[in-house]
Amino acid sequence: MKANDATILQVERFIRKIAQKFPAVEEPTIMTDIHLSISQDTGELMAFDDNDNEITRCVVSEWIDCKDPDFYDNAADVLRDVIGRLHDSTENMCVLKPYSFVLENDEREHVSELYLVDSDIKIIGGDLMKGLDEDLDKFLEDLLK
Repeated sequence: MKANDATILQVERFIRKIAQKFPAVEEPTIMTDIHLSISQDTGELMAFDDNDNEITRCVVSEWIDCKDPDFYDNAADVLRDVIGRLHDSTENMCVLKPYSFVLENDEREHVSELYLVDSDIKIIGGDLMKGLDEDLDKFLEDLLK
């Protein structure tokens, strides 16, 4: 599923609305992550803070009743791309660092880490701990030799 221009514009508007809710200030005081939830049936894209307070929502027409088995992976790619392009807004929000944008399904179950903002690093990508199990298994195996 390749996102069309209308989808990208809707997602950009959605991300900008989130950034507007947390305007940049000298000393951020809010401590939260941004949880993005997508409903594959309704196409509804919603943003919540850590306390499940709704920040904003929109309906992405292209995502309504989408049956693509890779729906969440494809949606995550679109969201990562838009968040990365809008980094001036998303990295300067009035939120204590580090904070991240997290993708969840319509049942609010974790799907993917989208973007991590820290003072010195920005991580755009899939799972932040990808391959950790294999690395730990290899380390343990080497240690026990």
